[in-house]
Amino acid sequence: SPKFLSSLYKPGFQKGVTQRKIAKILHLSSSTVHNIIRRFRESGTISVRKGQGRKTILDARDLRALKRHCTTNRNATVKEITEWAQEYVQKPLSVNTIHRAIRRCQLKLYSAKKKPFLSKIHKLRRFHWARDHLKWSVAKWKTVLWSGESRFEVLFVNLGRHVIRTKEDKDNPSCYQRSVQKPASLMVWGCMSACGMGSLHVWKGSINAEKYIQVLEQHMLPSRRNLFQGRPCIFQQDNARPHSASITTSWLRRRRIRVLKWPVCSPDLSPIENIWRIIKRKVRQRRPKTIEQLEACIRQEWESIPIPKLEKLVSSVPRRLLSVVRRRGDATQW
Repeated sequence: SPKFLSSLYKPGFQKGVTQRKIAKILHLSSSTVHNIIRRFRESGTISVRKGQGRKTILDARDLRALKRHCTTNRNATVKEITEWAQEYVQKPLSVNTIHRAIRRCQLKLYSAKKKPFLSKIHKLRRFHWARDHLKWSVAKWKTVLWSGESRFEVLFVNLGRHVIRTKEDKDNPSCYQRSVQKPASLMVWGCMSACGMGSLHVWKGSINAEKYIQVLEQHMLPSRRNLFQGRPCIFQQDNARPHSASITTSWLRRRRIRVLKWPVCSPDLSPIENIWRIIKRKVRQRRPKTIEQLEACIRQEWESIPIPKLEKLVSSVPRRLLSVVRRRGDATQW
């Protein structure tokens, strides 16, 4: 700030310190220091006089209108915003001008977070479910065995959206973004609780209710015994078709497994979804090139999740529910 610069350089200047030394102390160029000192000699201040410089094409009123338009139309492109702004101010404007104006409004273009579409019914059900479970303590949430599935794909070296190149390298084959129509992939089922990671099951292709029951028999039941040691627990699963099929619900009933009723389209409320994101990020960094390497990476990362991380995620469930209630059932930041 001008005050800060003034407090630094005035004593030095007044004591006869050279401009070069002042520039070195302040990490400024010699020409900048020279101009500041000249301004100080002429006007007694280092502040730039008001009215100097070219006036901006958009005044404060225009910027307020621009900010309102941007926050009302958050998915508009800069080109669309520019067209609107030209009509509003009745002046020719460039895309670069609007880019700068958006920054002056303390706004910036970001990639939007991906969230499931929620209808009014979905939001209402989420709201009621979250409100009904707000009274649950963290200790009670720690008695839940969380489960879920996720798909992992084999990554290729040059599948990224961004590439570092010169202007002339745009048609260099190593700078292309390659697309694969059907990348090799694995489906993974896993379960976890606040006290540890459960079993992990990997398979290729899709799953039906019969296969899902086998997964529960061979992986969920042993994990339940190992993690809870006979203590009462609640099993959580989402509303995928194999989970809600009549033969699955009958199997769970016969086994006397208490199942947590789950709201539709609510991955943001389940801590295991955060685990999948963590594992996917770490697997991407390792860049497996075969299905075998992919499975090995997934298993290694699954087993490396520390218990404090699990406790932290499960302890966040009450805050997630509160966020759903405050947003009237809409998606949360988790």
